[in-house]
Amino acid sequence: QVQLVESGGGLVQAGQSLRLSCVASGSIFSINAMCWYRQAPGKQRELVAGITSGGSTNYADSVKGRFTISRDNAKNTVYLQMNSLKPEDTAVYYCNADAVERVSFGRYSRRDYWGQGTQVTISS
Repeated sequence: QVQLVESGGGLVQAGQSLRLSCVASGSIFSINAMCWYRQAPGKQRELVAGITSGGSTNYADSVKGRFTISRDNAKNTVYLQMNSLKPEDTAVYYCNADAVERVSFGRYSRRDYWGQGTQVTISS
């Protein structure tokens, strides 16, 4: 199994910053893309930012110029630096990884994995 654990959420005022981290652990053979999603109350989960194993990134239009995604492949960790936060950024943020698990000798399984989520609340 592969586990993803997020940290770094919290309550801050508008204009401030937060840095989220997500560590992948377990029987990891390789990790392809890693992404951050968020889900606000009453809304669908949406992609915030993604990064490939090679470092290519993409962002939702609503966060471009404010959020930066990065990763440390040696640590199986992805980060989301969030600056100039707005009340509309309030949501539960989820880490997602497209990973290959080492099931047993010579056997591998590729699938999407999700973290448990971390709450980000921005007050006005």
